[in-house]
Amino acid sequence: MLDIPKSAEIAHADGKILQSVSDGVGVITFNNPDKRNAMSLEMWEGLGYALTSLRDDPAVRVVILVGAGDKAFVSGADISQFEKTRHNAAASEEYSKRSEAQRALLASYPKPTIACIRGFCLGGGMQVAMLTDMRIASDNSQFGIPAAKLGIAYGYDGLKHLVSLVGPSWARLIMYTGMRIEASEALRIGLVDRVLPDGELWNATMEIARTISGNAPLAIKAAKITIAEVLKDESKRDMEAIKAIGRACMDSEDFREGRTAFMEKRKPLFKGR
Repeated sequence: MLDIPKSAEIAHADGKILQSVSDGVGVITFNNPDKRNAMSLEMWEGLGYALTSLRDDPAVRVVILVGAGDKAFVSGADISQFEKTRHNAAASEEYSKRSEAQRALLASYPKPTIACIRGFCLGGGMQVAMLTDMRIASDNSQFGIPAAKLGIAYGYDGLKHLVSLVGPSWARLIMYTGMRIEASEALRIGLVDRVLPDGELWNATMEIARTISGNAPLAIKAAKITIAEVLKDESKRDMEAIKAIGRACMDSEDFREGRTAFMEKRKPLFKGR
């Protein structure tokens, strides 16, 4: 089991989405282990509440998303809801609208996000993971998008992120076959960033998160903004936003603190301003 902090835990979606904060790191847990953390509409909405809360908390500098139990990160959508919520095109469109805001919130999240993945990461779980800034996986993880086996179309945004990570040929292979990919293969094709032994996953993920939390928030924000603009078509890039955050960094208290700490040979204490 992952040793996830339980202090000051807040529950959403009848306890199926949990949030907590430790050492500047926010943790969101998909807490539906009996269904391998399959996402219901209520869980999507709960995810939105947790993301918003942690976004607005000045003590939080980075957010980890993780699944409860040892079977899955998120095994996909809760198929038991499909007869009611996705039984035809009109119902599926309404379903997508109700989860679209939460996906957009994660896609444009202003703070760094990390997916801590063990076990199954399938379908909608892949979409959640791909929306985060980085993906750290255990060596027992499995990845896949079984849309073709269910007769449904995977959305544009999800496929856009998939293609950007693994390229069009691998995206076609994943989508056409509905195959599952082992962690080592996911690392090789660029779907995840690191693969670790299962027993080391949580501590390694927290170490990365705490390192990020200890760095200058404005500098990280600058990197996040600039990378996002690089990934856009050249005609749509907001170069002024890049220049503005660059100026903010150079005029910040944190830049002065960084210089002073370097000269005094001590660890800097960044405040994000």
